[in-house]
Amino acid sequence: MDTGKVAKEESLTKSLQKLDLNLNNHPNPPKRISLSFQSSHEVPVLQEANLLSSLVAVLSFEKPKPPTLVSLCLGVVGKHFEDIIEDLTEISSNFPPDIKMAMAAIARRRRLLNDDVIIALAEGSWEILDISDSDVSDFGLSKLVEKCKYMRAVDVSRCSKITSVGVSELVQHCHSLEILRWGGCPRSEFTARRCLGLLKPTLNDVEGDSWEELDTAEIVHGASSLRWLVWPKIDKDSLESLSAECPRIILNPKPSPLGYRGVEVPVEALWSIPLDDLVIKDIDPKTWAVSGFVRRTSQSVLSPSDELPMAERFRLAFVERDARLAPKRAKNARQHQRRLERERVMRSTRAKAMAFASQASKSLYD
Repeated sequence: MDTGKVAKEESLTKSLQKLDLNLNNHPNPPKRISLSFQSSHEVPVLQEANLLSSLVAVLSFEKPKPPTLVSLCLGVVGKHFEDIIEDLTEISSNFPPDIKMAMAAIARRRRLLNDDVIIALAEGSWEILDISDSDVSDFGLSKLVEKCKYMRAVDVSRCSKITSVGVSELVQHCHSLEILRWGGCPRSEFTARRCLGLLKPTLNDVEGDSWEELDTAEIVHGASSLRWLVWPKIDKDSLESLSAECPRIILNPKPSPLGYRGVEVPVEALWSIPLDDLVIKDIDPKTWAVSGFVRRTSQSVLSPSDELPMAERFRLAFVERDARLAPKRAKNARQHQRRLERERVMRSTRAKAMAFASQASKSLYD
């Protein structure tokens, strides 16, 4: 029995020594796998375990999977996306949410994403939204957040047409928002600085004598669910204000195997990875290469020449103030119209007579 066992072990050793795992193409081929025995009757357990793990690693190597039919179809649609924009609402009406999100990601990379496109593709079940470096404006973002209220990660960086009005709508409607990316261009940096107050907690009642007397309903949080803010070019004053008044918000987290303060950093909070990158991972990049899309790289420092001119800052501030005061102006106009109607009635003798007659008839019935 022992002789037969030793013969089998020697035969296995010779077979493994002759094993060639395609080492000719490797620049530094490793040594051939061999076994050594401590005695003629037993094999060391450690060497046997190392051998098995090596074989499992080689056999478990998988070749890249071919693209799915859906990915191929999306690639074809993406190459001709500009031809279907006019009928996009009808075309995408029966598409699943993930397909619509992939189409939005392709449109963004092809510089075709605007209000009409994002409104046509919007789906209420979306949890992430990447409209960075697009032509989406406050109007498109407001319509979008009215429908997509469960988003937890949003990227509005480098969106020159989005102001504090659109960001305010985003914060008010999306109560599950955990990750927000903004800044990246002069206008977006200006908007981010103006919107910093939207992230800070405020009070409805400032007349109380002490904090203990406050109700929970009287403490209004701005973006209470927000935990991660990606703002690579944040200025010193904004950084100090955010750190002092919003300590719950983690700014510009970096990837780490140990996480941040014991919390795992989500992939969506990493600036180097586009927010919608996972959505189009199986689609051929040639789909959007026609527009010369450039992947975002590491953080860059804002040079003084990129700052907004003073005249442009005043213009943007006026536009935001005008949009903010528009509802109040409409209310004042309605009140003014009612006041004119009352004055006309008081000046008209016939109107007075009709009013008095109406009052007299009511008193008779009473």
